[in-house]
Amino acid sequence: MLQIPHIGTGDILELKKPHPCGEKRFRVMRTGSDIRLVCVGCGRDMVLPREKVEKAIRRITPAPEE
Repeated sequence: MLQIPHIGTGDILELKKPHPCGEKRFRVMRTGSDIRLVCVGCGRDMVLPREKVEKAIRRITPAPEE
């Protein structure tokens, strides 16, 4: 059975491939059919399809509760 990961705003995703700056961690800024990610290393943002992001996730660090 395929498990769908829960991705929320503020979560930190560690992806399989690094960003060109060398960082593998990205902060989730917006979710939906597309996911907006911001690189933790250099601050560059990008919008990727949810399906592509879900395949690339290695680890999810939940956002701290406020």
